[in-house]
Amino acid sequence: MLKNAKVIDLTIPLSSDIVMWPGAPAFEAETLVTVAHDGYYARRVSFFEHTGTHFDAPCHFIDGAKTVDKIPASELVRQAVVIDISQRIGSDPDGELLMSDVESFEVAHGQIPQSAAILLRTGWEEFNHDSLRYAGKPGDLRFPGFGVEASKFLVEKRGAVAFGTDTLGIDTGAATSFPVHSQVTHPAGLWHLENLQNLSQLPALGAWIVVGVLPLVGGSGSPARVIALLP
Repeated sequence: MLKNAKVIDLTIPLSSDIVMWPGAPAFEAETLVTVAHDGYYARRVSFFEHTGTHFDAPCHFIDGAKTVDKIPASELVRQAVVIDISQRIGSDPDGELLMSDVESFEVAHGQIPQSAAILLRTGWEEFNHDSLRYAGKPGDLRFPGFGVEASKFLVEKRGAVAFGTDTLGIDTGAATSFPVHSQVTHPAGLWHLENLQNLSQLPALGAWIVVGVLPLVGGSGSPARVIALLP
């Protein structure tokens, strides 16, 4: 798989310009030493655990669930299933993955394999440089996400181990109770990837993802470098 694989980076570069969840502290970087003055260059960085393209551990919503450092490395290499709803929802910020989308996917591509990472392409990756378009107005979060019914099916019937998406969150922005996070995925031990990009470059089936996440002890999440491999 690796020898002739095409590599696609699904990660938004991490900087102070990145769109954050409203109210979350922005990424900061302070230069402490320079080549000219000290002979080497290094910075001190500060970031919210859920910054940029990032990983959600199950403990993010479930007390006592696995933290980032407790996720086995073997679980971070997964077959990717990419469900693309971008054309169907168009510019609708309240669009969500429906059971009909899952059914249509399986008609076209066959049954979704067990133990896969389900990546939802909404098209919102095109707006991740524009906070208003990407996240909605202050106090009125609006972006697409996973619907509860489809999520339950993917977890209970298709054995998904992870969800990912090209928006700020797995749930739709308008879903203030976070029903997928709190009732479906994290209770079942799934982890998430949020703020992905370049999902348009992946096939529906056949790609694998490798998730490079900081094993923060006790961490609820971490910025991640997410790499897709296309055989």
